[in-house]
Amino acid sequence: MLRHGRETEPARLLIGVRAVPVCALPKIGKPEVNQQPTTAVFDVGRVIVQWDMRLLFAKLIHDAEELDWFLANVVTEEWHMEHDSGRPIAAMVAERIALFPDYAEQISAYHRRFLETIPARVPGTVELVERLHSRNVPLFAITNFGTDFWAEYRPTEPAFDLFIDIVVSGHERMVKPDPAIFHLAEKRFGRPASAMLFIDDNAANIAAAHQLGWHTHHFTDAARLEAELTTRGLIA
Repeated sequence: MLRHGRETEPARLLIGVRAVPVCALPKIGKPEVNQQPTTAVFDVGRVIVQWDMRLLFAKLIHDAEELDWFLANVVTEEWHMEHDSGRPIAAMVAERIALFPDYAEQISAYHRRFLETIPARVPGTVELVERLHSRNVPLFAITNFGTDFWAEYRPTEPAFDLFIDIVVSGHERMVKPDPAIFHLAEKRFGRPASAMLFIDDNAANIAAAHQLGWHTHHFTDAARLEAELTTRGLIA
């Protein structure tokens, strides 16, 4: 490095009693290539269980074009995310009805009949969770889920009893892909990012976790996840 016409040594930091060049310090971020995860961290919606708002509203709005418009403009996934972020669903519903009074019944139904948007488990995923548990692989989850809906849904799914801890966005008032929720998870789970495989169907969430040093699997189906878990030695 040249400074004022003179060659200078690289900047150094004192670590203990030994000066180490800054360029020699380990980089924070993507996990080491040879470092395999020992812990599995799952998303919930569209990974462990199916979730589709259309299933509920198709029962209430029978015209296909009107249903598409309703889901794109009235009860949208972006609006739903406000509850995931910590807003009370009752207040959200009241505000939405004021904006769209002609759809008061349908908007109210989303609060009262939310469980109808979760019809079943995603085929094969819970079986993989059980196999991981049988091999004593620590299980955790990070889910974008509102507090009211989680309180209603959680008791209905016994698979979550196998998990050591679940970070719920509505409780924490932060949502994926915000890096803050991944940092919180590391502290709660007591493990570094490099020890955990994060499994999610959302590409933005996967990208955020990968950037923070997590191992990641972009979920599409249980067969591909099974192959990855086998390759990584987490299941046999």
